[in-house]
Amino acid sequence: MTEFTASDHPGHAVVELDRSTALSLLATVQLGRVVFSRNALPAIRPVNHLVEPDGRIIVRTRVASRLTSAVRANSDVVVAYQADDIDPQLRTGWSVVVTGLARPVTDPVRIARYERLLHSWVDQVMDAVIEIEPSIVSGIRLIEQVA
Repeated sequence: MTEFTASDHPGHAVVELDRSTALSLLATVQLGRVVFSRNALPAIRPVNHLVEPDGRIIVRTRVASRLTSAVRANSDVVVAYQADDIDPQLRTGWSVVVTGLARPVTDPVRIARYERLLHSWVDQVMDAVIEIEPSIVSGIRLIEQVA
């Protein structure tokens, strides 16, 4: 892990996280943001997720959503997924970004499992499941240094 001191906030530092720690932290929160391409431009959508033990990120969405359309249009579409837990008052916390291939989940057994485990935060039918296979995982922890 590499540490950087924030010169404008003495006593605080940024520590880079290893892959395992970053994925473990990602698994502790339920909400993140998926970044995908829409008409050759970046689009960002908040979604809830779960992280499988092998690091795959699972999200449920609607068949008619732009994210689902983008993933179905290209069997191996590259996306980014970001989540964090930051306390703005203390200026501490963490942020994780995962970049990887997104694919629709089509196995009925897996879909049924994710329907049981991952519930939508909005009152809409979520009838599609997408998995993101993490290729690049990066993260930082914002810490307060003890003098």
